[in-house]
Amino acid sequence: MTATATSNAAGSPAWADTLLLSFAQAGYVRAEPAILQPAEPFLDLSGEDIRKSLYLTTDLSGEELCLRPDLTIPVARDYLASGRAGQPAGFSYLGPVFRYRSGQASEFLQAGIESFGRQDRAAADAEMLALALEATAAFGVRDVEIRTGDVALFNALLDALDLYPVWRRRLIKDFNRKISLEQDLERLARTTTATRSEYEGVLAALAGSDRKAALAFVTDLMSIAGTTNVGGRTTAEIADRFLEQSTLKGGALPRDALTVLKRFLSISGNPDDAIAELRALTADAKLDLGSAVDQFESRVGFMAARGIDVKQTRFSTAFGRGLDYYTGFEFEVHHRGNGAEPLVAGGRYDGLMTQLGSPDPIPAVGFSVWVDALTRIGRKELKS
Repeated sequence: MTATATSNAAGSPAWADTLLLSFAQAGYVRAEPAILQPAEPFLDLSGEDIRKSLYLTTDLSGEELCLRPDLTIPVARDYLASGRAGQPAGFSYLGPVFRYRSGQASEFLQAGIESFGRQDRAAADAEMLALALEATAAFGVRDVEIRTGDVALFNALLDALDLYPVWRRRLIKDFNRKISLEQDLERLARTTTATRSEYEGVLAALAGSDRKAALAFVTDLMSIAGTTNVGGRTTAEIADRFLEQSTLKGGALPRDALTVLKRFLSISGNPDDAIAELRALTADAKLDLGSAVDQFESRVGFMAARGIDVKQTRFSTAFGRGLDYYTGFEFEVHHRGNGAEPLVAGGRYDGLMTQLGSPDPIPAVGFSVWVDALTRIGRKELKS
């Protein structure tokens, strides 16, 4: 990237220099992945918002490519292709990304950090948040609020409740998409109606099936019909839908599970109070969430050790960032009073590396810096 590009986006090259210097001093090596990337990882892993905004093309071999819409997946792919895959390694970046944004420039700068291979997850999570706050300070923005969540707690609760797998997938999808969970919970808890479906035979055949068996069954049906999709839905999506309907016909989400889920999703406030409420919930409902809550509590301790005012940090069990690959800690740093637009955002995504082809799981956590938002607010604060 040219110095002019940095100057145009950041307003002052000094801001970019300060930002990159703080990352380098923390031990994060500059990464510069290719702008043109395979589209498949983004289509598979990044959620609906990214899917609708990609700039796509196809090469002569037929492979679908895209201009990188963010830098997390490209940096992760380069790390996996290097000789350091599986070993602790940290990378920083500053470069253009390309994503359709209604009413805004589709090419914009993004900075950030990705940390791979660290087993001390709670400490690494806290370090990401501390460095994210340093990033806002590099642009002169200090009046910020911190919003945090932890999808690992939600996943642990679903496991402890021993829900049908199809219900579990649906609720996680709702959580990741920022869809109203409460509305879908009520729908799942209603008693099954006697309404018959035109696919009654298919639903009966799938009763009690797991996802693999359902996919094989629907694949066979689609093959007989001579098609691979219906209405734009893939075979896997159709199988998931049939399996969901078959499960729902077998009974509703138990009311006691609904009560626990609603109580869990209502927990919000400073992290210390949230930990106390979570431990009370697990005791009352006789559920084993100890490991996930312990990890949360350990992270809060490391945050305090890094000088973060924990009581000024807002935690919510319902907080999510809308990306499918997050597996644990998630956070956003906002300018105080700005409800929608984050200045820095990130979290833990331990599952991404195996999804990108790693034979073994690799811990991963990072964040992205929204340079244009920080620049705009930094200029306002300088004038005030």
